[in-house]
Amino acid sequence: MIRSLRRALRGYVFTIAGIAIGVAGIVALGAMAERIVRFIEGGDRFVLGQISVAGRGMGMGAGFTAGGLLPAAAIEAIRKVPGVAGVQPQVMLPLNPSTSQFMTLTQELVLGMDLSVPSPNRHYRTLPVQKGRFLREGDRHRVVIGASFATSRGLAPGSRLMLEGQAYEVVGVLDRMLTAPDRFVIVAIEDAREQWVAKDRLLRTVLASGGVALRAQDLNTGAAVGWRDGEDPDVVARRIRDQVAGVNVQIPSELSSLLRQSTAFFSALLVGIGLLAFVIGGLSLANTVAAAVFERIRDFGVKRALGATDWQLGREILAEALAVTLSGGALGVLLAMALGLGIDGWAGRSGQQLFLFSPRLLGGTLVFSVLLGAAAAAYAALRIVRLSPAEAIRRGSAA
Repeated sequence: MIRSLRRALRGYVFTIAGIAIGVAGIVALGAMAERIVRFIEGGDRFVLGQISVAGRGMGMGAGFTAGGLLPAAAIEAIRKVPGVAGVQPQVMLPLNPSTSQFMTLTQELVLGMDLSVPSPNRHYRTLPVQKGRFLREGDRHRVVIGASFATSRGLAPGSRLMLEGQAYEVVGVLDRMLTAPDRFVIVAIEDAREQWVAKDRLLRTVLASGGVALRAQDLNTGAAVGWRDGEDPDVVARRIRDQVAGVNVQIPSELSSLLRQSTAFFSALLVGIGLLAFVIGGLSLANTVAAAVFERIRDFGVKRALGATDWQLGREILAEALAVTLSGGALGVLLAMALGLGIDGWAGRSGQQLFLFSPRLLGGTLVFSVLLGAAAAAYAALRIVRLSPAEAIRRGSAA
């Protein structure tokens, strides 16, 4: 049986190659869709874990909320709102104001965090660190960087990073999260405030004029706000908006919806292409397997003439089809991964990742291929066993 299967597989070389190409296309498109899905899921998890508050206006460092200055008095007022559990002042600004645009997949941001206040984000009490450590209270001129940012610049713990003319020591690199923090540069809020002043000419002018009384604690672009157990975060967010003047408050559920809408077209496009690939690839796979079985109709007719039963014949056809489909599917997965990892290796020099080969994608594709191949083989076997041995031999000889 095994020898017969090996001989059959040698005869199915082109069939296996055809299946491999079809499966590779399915896996590659699926991996691109998985990457986008993971980005959306990661962003969802982040924004639903906190209430984001920013000052009104159009400050360059307001991050996702596009606000302005959030003074210390406003932060203190937020702390007093019923249902609020914690408030962490933050400064978020583009690494390069001349080229950065907020809400893009490739955004590089400097995030200054008040390290004396625990993170109020329920889903990220601490950001996961792959190498080194996270920042501690009292750290100055030290940074923790996202995985993509580190890759694009060849940085690791112990490296030096220049920010606005000041050397910073890299003390940690985050795990790859496949969402916005992958391109973050995280510093103490005191360092971020210094960078903000250095980047923003208007802010420097205001401070130099003395026309507005600003303290260092007033230089915040926003705050991450937590809520008490049992409270509805959307209700708490609306309460902050109603009770604290001069702030922009993002309702967590609305911000989640905005994130999904911003990537909806691209996600739908990739999902549609992926489904189309599954349909076209599946039909091609089924047709390839069925055609390969029909090509051996004469051999099967001879075996029936020599006494092989329908069960024996069907079992042999199914075994060959499963072996061919599994071989082609595995080869296709390897081909797609080699292509995807090669492209990601090239794109990784700028911190990009286009493909995500998740276990569910790879396992699902193999199962899909095997089941479809088995169905095609079963159809072909039923067609063959309905023929008399003489008719099968005649058709095989004519072909």
